[in-house]
Parts: sequence; C-alpha cells; structure tokens
Amino acid sequence: MHEDILSLIAQGESQTIEFKTSFQKEVIESVVAFANAKGGKILLGVKDDASVVGVNIGSETLQDWINQIKTNIQPQLLVDIDTFEIESKTIAIIEIKEYPLKPIAYKNRYYKRVKNANHLMSLDEIANMHLQTISSSWDYYVDDRHDFSDISQENIAYFIEKVEQNLGKSFNEDPLTILKKYELIKEDKLTWGSYLLFTSNNSAITAFQIGRFKDPITIIDNIDINTNLFIQIDTAIEFIKKHLMTEFIITGEAQRVVKYDYPLEAIREIVINMVVHRDYRDSGNSIIKIFDEKIEFFNPGKLYGNLSVEELLSGDYSSQTRNRAVARAFKEAGIIERYGSGIARIQAECKKHSNVEVKFEEFQHGFRTILTKKQKKNEGVNEGVNEGVNEGVKSLYLLIKNNPYKKTPFFAKELETSVKNIERWIKLLKDEQKIEFKGAPKTGGYILKASNAN
Repeated sequence: MHEDILSLIAQGESQTIEFKTSFQKEVIESVVAFANAKGGKILLGVKDDASVVGVNIGSETLQDWINQIKTNIQPQLLVDIDTFEIESKTIAIIEIKEYPLKPIAYKNRYYKRVKNANHLMSLDEIANMHLQTISSSWDYYVDDRHDFSDISQENIAYFIEKVEQNLGKSFNEDPLTILKKYELIKEDKLTWGSYLLFTSNNSAITAFQIGRFKDPITIIDNIDINTNLFIQIDTAIEFIKKHLMTEFIITGEAQRVVKYDYPLEAIREIVINMVVHRDYRDSGNSIIKIFDEKIEFFNPGKLYGNLSVEELLSGDYSSQTRNRAVARAFKEAGIIERYGSGIARIQAECKKHSNVEVKFEEFQHGFRTILTKKQKKNEGVNEGVNEGVNEGVKSLYLLIKNNPYKKTPFFAKELETSVKNIERWIKLLKDEQKIEFKGAPKTGGYILKASNAN
C-alpha cells in the first residue's frame, strides 16, 4: 500500500487525482467535481509539486470532515477517508465514487472534473448531465408552448410512410397511437421532438441559414429554412447542390458521368448530423457558408457527453445522442443507418472523392465541419480530357465552336450544368485567349478567337 500511494503521488494531479495541503472548502468542491465525473481521490497533506507536508489528525478530525462533506453537498454524499504514514508524515486520502444520479452541488454550485482541474458547470451543462443520467433527452419532454394545431397531419403521415417502407410492414393503429409508441406524444401532449419533426409553422427553433459567399462578407445567394426537420434536410442539400461545380468524366460509356466538386454523400451526412445533434435550446442558428474553395457547416451545441474532438476522430468512443427522440425517428424512417457512424462515413466519402479534405472542430458555442478543396494544377482547356472539370471546359469550347454567338443560358442547357459552372469555364477559356464575346450585350455572343478558329 505504501508503494501504491507513492506511485499515486508520483503521477501528479490528473482527472482522478487531486492534492491539497489541508481540509478547506476547495476540498468539498473537488469531492463534487469527482462525483460528477468518474470518481477520484483527494490526497490531503500533499502540495501541488507532489511534496508531502502532512496534516494534523485528531480523534474527531476524520468524522468532522465526513460530516462537513455530507451536510454541504446536495444531495448528501458519504465518502471514505483513510490515513497513511508517508515520510514520517500523516496524509489522508478521500476516495469519491462516481455519483449515479447527477449532478450534485456544493452550496448550489455544480462542478465537474475536467483533466486536472475543477470546472464550474453552466446551466446548459447541468441540464445535459441530468438528462444523460436519467437516460433521457430534452426532446422527449412535453412541449408546453405548442399544441396539436402547430403540427401538420401531412408531416406525420410522411413519417409513418417512411417508417413503414424502412421496416417493410404496415401499421394498423391510428397516427396518434403510433406517435405515443415512439414517445413523441406524452400525457396527450406534444413533446419537443414531435414539434421539431412535424411542425407546420415557420419555426424559429429550427432556423437553418445557408449562404453562397463571393468573399467573407459578400453574399450572392442565401436561404432561410424554418421548416420541420424532415423537409429541412432535403431543402438544405438541394440549395447546396445548386452552388456546387460539376465535372464531366469520360468513362467509355454512352452516358457521361457527372461528378460534383464535393462528395454529395458526405454533405448529406453532415447535414443530417447537424439536424440530429443540434442543441435546439441554444439561441443560435445552424449555418452553412459556401465559398469558392470551402464549405463551412456550423451547428449550435458542442460535442455531447464530454466527448473530445480527438476521441471523435479516433472512433474509440461510446456514442451518445443529444436528441434521442429525433435520432430514433430518423433511424426508424431509414434516414440514418446507425448511431455514431456519421463521422467515419464523412471521412470515407472525402477520401474516396480524393479532392476534398475534411476538418472537425469545436468552435465558439458549437461544432464546425469544414470541407476544403485541394488545389488543382493547370485547370485549363489544354489538359487531358479525363481530368474532371477540364472535360467540361473542352465540351464548352467545342460547343462555342459549333454554335457561335450563343450566350451562357444556351450553354448551360446544352451541357446540362449550372450557369455558375459555365461562367467559370468561360473565364478559363477567356484567360487562355481561346474565346471572346462579340457584339452588343443583348444580341452578341461567344465565338472562338481568330487564332483558334481553324
């Protein structure tokens, strides 16, 4: 035991070890912090630098400390305290177990252990810890602000139809009974989950903003989505697709393969994760910013359940869901396959695409995912025909050659791509002195330059 204690001291302060020179109110704060985390030990009579100074122990000292801890913590907590002789000095070790029903408080203040320090918890952290402890989540609770007039029967029918298709069976019960089975209705009232999923209103709670930026401060297109969560996903993805570049790949088949400059499956997974894991109690909005070379996805609410970005990327963690009712509804409807696998799929899709890098980070009061395009070299008409975007440029070049004095809308229709893509390819061709615009703005059009007319 003597060697074990010396080993503990040598390890220094950590997630589960704290040193104190004497018993004071900070000791009780540490007891609460450990109980609200994974438990730990407080060594009394040891300085921060791990030197042993000892404590004075009288006949009633240990019982007095136990009583002070018990009476100052809500709910009351009993701890074990043992004493040991180290270097001819007495130290006391307070052992704290993880408390099963969290969080507990010291004088109405809630602490949790984070690395080697005690962290004063915010109201949001207190609420989340309590919901996790009772194996529930905010969206399972009754929504007293809305009633059945605020949700759409069509939206409920859509959900039930998707579940039936996914499960391969039909429900015989009425919609109200089905929602009760999924705990989306309780006490004959809406839950927050049912409001989010089926709202018929323009809801500020679900506000989702997407913008196409020319530069960090100039927006050239945007959309605000305040719908129910099912519609939100498809609407967001369609808006993003509208602003993506497309590439044409020649495969030898009669049909050209269209490739987007970002992996659509990764984008879909990111948007679904945003909807499922968002903290809807936060006053901020979900925001997507589309730039020329990157897309930023910001979602209110940091990683849930004390999960770090490092643990998230390692894949070695137990998945916890902030909005369990929403996640369950999405899983039953076949929108998500299984919990906790979204990050791995995003990484895999970006790797398969080969031209996009992905980054995950906690940012301000939430979580951000950034997709960034890798730089391409020599993206012009003179490059090989199987080089993605270059095939689009070559197709446009040939179209202008065979159809002089036409404008952008004609080219977009013929090549089955967006006007944005055509404008980008025209710029490349003009920069290479391949084409020029001739005539008046209303009646003129693009032609090959004289040096390229043969």
